[in-house]
Amino acid sequence: MSETPSYSVVDPRLLEVLVCPVTRTPLVYDRKRGELISKAARLAYPVRDGVPVMLPEEARQLGEGE
Repeated sequence: MSETPSYSVVDPRLLEVLVCPVTRTPLVYDRKRGELISKAARLAYPVRDGVPVMLPEEARQLGEGE
């Protein structure tokens, strides 16, 4: 029996084409937190079951130093 990783995996090809819906800038994948980070908008979009949720209202506001 294999153990499920604690993070979501996103297809690297998908990451090449995804951009922040607010700023239209590239995203950075935070594998440990399972989020796509928009540095320009200071938002972290969740990845659920390998599917990025690209809705600004679902995104987490980044704190200072993140």
